[in-house]
Amino acid sequence: MSGLSAAALQAIRADFPALHQEVNGKPLVYLDNGATTQKPRAVIDALVRYYEHDNSNVHRGAHTLSDRATEQFENARQTVQRFINAARAEEIIWTRGTTESINLIAASWGRTHLQAGDRILVTGMEHHANIVPWQVLCEQTGAVLQPIPVKENGELDMAAYAELLTPEVKLVSVVHVSNALGTINPVADIIRLAHDNGARVMIDGAQSVAHWDIDVQALDADFFAFSGHKLFGPTGIGVLYGKAGLLQDLPPYQTGGEMIEHVSFEKTTFNGLPYRFEAGTPNIAGAIGLAAAIDYLKAQDRVLLAAHEDALMARFAQRAEEFGDLRIIGEAAHKASVCSFLLQGAHPADVGTLLDQQGIAVRTGHHCAMPVLAQFGVPGTVRASFTFYNTLEEVDALFKGLEKARMFLL
Repeated sequence: MSGLSAAALQAIRADFPALHQEVNGKPLVYLDNGATTQKPRAVIDALVRYYEHDNSNVHRGAHTLSDRATEQFENARQTVQRFINAARAEEIIWTRGTTESINLIAASWGRTHLQAGDRILVTGMEHHANIVPWQVLCEQTGAVLQPIPVKENGELDMAAYAELLTPEVKLVSVVHVSNALGTINPVADIIRLAHDNGARVMIDGAQSVAHWDIDVQALDADFFAFSGHKLFGPTGIGVLYGKAGLLQDLPPYQTGGEMIEHVSFEKTTFNGLPYRFEAGTPNIAGAIGLAAAIDYLKAQDRVLLAAHEDALMARFAQRAEEFGDLRIIGEAAHKASVCSFLLQGAHPADVGTLLDQQGIAVRTGHHCAMPVLAQFGVPGTVRASFTFYNTLEEVDALFKGLEKARMFLL
């Protein structure tokens, strides 16, 4: 059962203008949602409305446009607060995306709390954005970065994780959903075990927020990050959630502008939360657009959307089994809408190019997750990533495209 009626699915697709075009003379089949999602008309209209009517800097102007922009900007923060069920609006910090959010915590929390001999745990399936900031931090502090092993089916080895949780572990930073494998990690259990060990936890939610409801208080996450552009919102806007008690005494990540309380040549004092971490003019339109995306998503029946995505994944699995000649990379029991695979005997880039010629957009390469692909002995994969506006017919079109690629390449 797809979860969405044909009429409901077509109504949703009508909300996304970019879906209704031809690419290389073929109807677009957009299966690169793990990289970025398309934007509904509501988001596009919100951006245009801001720039046409309310364009002004926030918090500083003594005029009506600034007042209107500030109200929308701060209302957007409250929209995000409600969306992930943060306890307070000031726990929502605007960033450029998940990558900057992780870098902020590495630079501010990490340099404050970590020292030589401390350990940071990440999973073996992390995006580079949740590896490299910690490597840099370890070089600066003498701390040690250690990966949690990944099983051959793409699932996290929770027994190994439990053994790695020694008193030296001060931070656990894990991806909620692997962008390369689609694996859904048991973050509630990961957080509970880390807290029992006295460690803090950072969750990379870039690939999870678009698929189901997130409740940071129920998870008891210390820090949670996501990007607007993977949530049907604009690029260049992201969110860092952090517990107020952990954020309020941290040094700023960047300085200047909004994060200042008072400046003299003798001393500068910094603003309170959340502005302490929001130096300079923020991405005002991006925040407003992200709020519009969240409002759009919350107006849908997310249970039905999730059921439809499950149906897409089931159709992919069925067609892959029938097709043969595919090696699936990542076969965890619990997966989100990411399917990484190889057409046996063909280079992923060649497959991607031939699919693009048929109007089918997929991602190829290492997906900024080199370590986990190296574990599977492959330099890259073809990745098809689905969301609720995709159709079962588009899954079929992917395999029709793969059949043509097989004819040319094998």
